[in-house]
Amino acid sequence: MLQKFFSIKSQKGVTMIEYALIAALIAVVAIVAITTVGTNLATIFNTIATAI
Repeated sequence: MLQKFFSIKSQKGVTMIEYALIAALIAVVAIVAITTVGTNLATIFNTIATAI
């Protein structure tokens, strides 16, 4: 449908942008997960250190 309006001949650029968006989304999810795990581990270690 976009080809009709914008006369897109090649899908290489569109595919590259899609892959870049997916990679960016994966990076954001990984950063959030690592930050959350790190915070939880710090809390656990502090609890253990306090108990000792």
